[in-house]
Amino acid sequence: MLIAVIIALAAGTYGFRLAGVLLRDRLELPEWARLLLPVGAATLLAALAATAALTEAGAFAGYARPAGVLVGLLLAWRRAPFVLVVVAAAGTTALLRLLGVA
Repeated sequence: MLIAVIIALAAGTYGFRLAGVLLRDRLELPEWARLLLPVGAATLLAALAATAALTEAGAFAGYARPAGVLVGLLLAWRRAPFVLVVVAAAGTTALLRLLGVA
């Protein structure tokens, strides 16, 4: 059953990609739609990141995880090395949880 679901999702993904290539020259979008597509993609990515950072199993994840994400975000904004960003974010979350912050 699981394999069938994976194959169906893979086929759907491939179909969407193929449709984009085949219909690129046949489909004309208005200028306002072309300008909004990158904004929509960035908005969806931000919503996914916020959901992953703030919730766990449909409920608030506590304050430790968002604090770790904030530390990682600040270090990434300051262009710190990726390993430092990940270690600092995980370390912040772990330290806060060790101190009893949910």
